[in-house]
Amino acid sequence: MATIKLKKGLDLRLKGGLSGGDIGQAPAGTLYAVVPDDFVGLVPRMDKREGEPVAAGEALFHDKNDDRVVVVSPVSGTVKEVRRGLRRKIEAIVIEAGKDTEPVSHDVKADPLRTLLASGLWAMLRQRPYDVVPNPDVRPRDIFVTCFDSAPLAPGLMTVLGEDKQYINKGVEVLGKLTDGRVYLGCREDEEVQVEGAETNVFAGPHPAGNVGVQLANVKPINKGEVVWTLDVVTLARIGKLFTTGRVDFSATVAVVGECVAQPKLMRCVMGCQIGTLLGETPTENVRLISGNPLTGSQITPDGFLRAPYRQLTAIPENAKPDEFMGWASLSPKRFSIYRVFTSWLAGKREVSLDARLKGGERAIVRDGEYDRMLPMDIYAEFLIKAIITFNIDNMERLGVYEIAPEDFALAEYADTSKLELQRIVREGLDRLRAEMS
Repeated sequence: MATIKLKKGLDLRLKGGLSGGDIGQAPAGTLYAVVPDDFVGLVPRMDKREGEPVAAGEALFHDKNDDRVVVVSPVSGTVKEVRRGLRRKIEAIVIEAGKDTEPVSHDVKADPLRTLLASGLWAMLRQRPYDVVPNPDVRPRDIFVTCFDSAPLAPGLMTVLGEDKQYINKGVEVLGKLTDGRVYLGCREDEEVQVEGAETNVFAGPHPAGNVGVQLANVKPINKGEVVWTLDVVTLARIGKLFTTGRVDFSATVAVVGECVAQPKLMRCVMGCQIGTLLGETPTENVRLISGNPLTGSQITPDGFLRAPYRQLTAIPENAKPDEFMGWASLSPKRFSIYRVFTSWLAGKREVSLDARLKGGERAIVRDGEYDRMLPMDIYAEFLIKAIITFNIDNMERLGVYEIAPEDFALAEYADTSKLELQRIVREGLDRLRAEMS
């Protein structure tokens, strides 16, 4: 077991974090939803129509390019609505929970690849390059699993797992059959995970140390022509539980956190539930609701649904001080900056209050190493972003485009004085490169 110390990055200590590990039970809702955009790389084609019954674990839609890859329903009930956007793009499939029917079961002794595909858990895996759902016909060089989440206000993944930790060993055993290489686990020093058949690496340092792409880049970087699968330990345990019980566990433990949450807590619910069942009495007026963490999560409305990876619901102020005295030039000791431009840095490390304001407009990239300081990977981030914007494929490849995912640039996007949407730029660049190479 190796210890890897990362110096680049930043831990954002926001107000509204968890203070304990107790897990409550969220009230059962009537509506649940699956959002195809959460499964990057899939082009959905419906298997169920509005009004048709569906069982928990039964396929809702499959990938247009490979009908073996399916996304399944987390609950039994009826397909109430297929929400469509521009050009009839499927934006969400809403299921109305009904009477309990027998969930779909799987043969745990069958081929692991076929079982993962049929269960829907395949869609929760990602591959590098391109950060998309893996191609079942390509065997990966290695498989990387992150066992902790270092994002702001994120819960501890081992706490989220609870008793399901027992299925990690089985999950590693199953994944080990799907690669000719090794299964790598990345964990914190105080939460070491030792599993037979896997290599464990300990990571010390600030966010984004918990990003599986960062761990991959610092253990065994990916080269052109290679494929690596990535996932988190919660998905790993789900795989282990599937191959132990024969059924997929669609329950999720969600951290309801943020400055606007009166009592941050962990709640047990079902994937894709309405967030109203998790918020309780949390006010929603002038509040930014985010399914996920503040850096990479998706903005949702109060009547929206929990999005993948189903671990965190964040509520922060939308526009806390629209008429703040002196604005950006304020010398208030409460103002926060990653640079020492305000006196708040004299108070040391403390929890800070941040809202959803952008505080500036888009402008030219300033080459001062700003992105590099937030990204502990051996790439020139600023030059790579420029190559992606201009879609210079040769430069993109030389600068490490096959190693990255949008989430790796989330912290750089927060720190960016140019106010560029780096995650969107990376995502569009990867999608365009994938289409060009296929």
